[in-house]
Amino acid sequence: MIHNQEVNADLKSRGIKFIADTDGTQFIPWENIGKDDVVIIPAFGTTLEIEHFLLDKNVEVQKYNTTCPFVEKVWTRAEKLGKENYTIIIHGKSRHEETRATFSHGAKNGASVIVQDMDDAERLAQYVMGEKSREEFDKEFDGKFSKGLDIEKDLKRVGVVNQTTMLATETQAIADFFKQTMIKKYGESNLKDHFADTRDTLCYATNDNQDSTYELLRTEADLAIVVGGYNSSNTSHIVELCERNFPTYFINSESEIKSSQEIHHFNYHTKEKKSNLNFLPDKKPVKIVLTSGASCPDTLVDRVLLKLLGYFPNSKTVEEIISAF
Repeated sequence: MIHNQEVNADLKSRGIKFIADTDGTQFIPWENIGKDDVVIIPAFGTTLEIEHFLLDKNVEVQKYNTTCPFVEKVWTRAEKLGKENYTIIIHGKSRHEETRATFSHGAKNGASVIVQDMDDAERLAQYVMGEKSREEFDKEFDGKFSKGLDIEKDLKRVGVVNQTTMLATETQAIADFFKQTMIKKYGESNLKDHFADTRDTLCYATNDNQDSTYELLRTEADLAIVVGGYNSSNTSHIVELCERNFPTYFINSESEIKSSQEIHHFNYHTKEKKSNLNFLPDKKPVKIVLTSGASCPDTLVDRVLLKLLGYFPNSKTVEEIISAF
């Protein structure tokens, strides 16, 4: 439903089954799905192909559709871009469910291409500028562009949308980069004919979370703990930001804190679980930055907070702190 193991485990415990995993690996064959089944569309949305398949099997789609309204806002903008003959540049991870869904919806209305980062954007700009060949494009962006995309015709007008859980600052940097690319090629006076401003599609929940993290980076702390799903894109970006300033531990729940000395955490760079000893420094006071991904339930963060407080018996209670405000 969302990229949080605790939430999904709770759903499974209540009898809900998952048709596929994050990467599209099938758990339940599509042929086993029938009109009497309740199929819930997750927060990331789904592709038009899957939606049409379900409709063809007379499965109710809209009644149990939990697609995030900010994702739908991106789709609406992508549809508008396509109808106005802009090529839709999607900043996202090509294997992520949301990006696959956005790509599907975008490709219905216009040419679409996925870029994961600024390196991809710079490579795509070389085709905008006519510096590289079609053969090179097919190789570099294999599986990341819509059928029939013509690099000579379709890269003359572009607009940038994003997988809503990507770093908003990165999406804006990529959009600004393509804006400057179009100015370089066509001149500033002709910019509106070649570049669409799409800043209003950024997800406020993810953006606010990231902005709050930037503010946390201004403080001095001994370590940071980030709570969220290990396959959560927005949480991994929060971890990446915290790592700039603090020793950072990425955990999915309080159960990963084994004692005041030992913590099990996830290294999102290597995609491996690690164990660290002496993660709490032997000093007083200890200052800990605690934050979470946008999809992490507040109750999980509360449980982590309370477990950490349990290792400091002389600390004030949560109730005392709240009453002070």
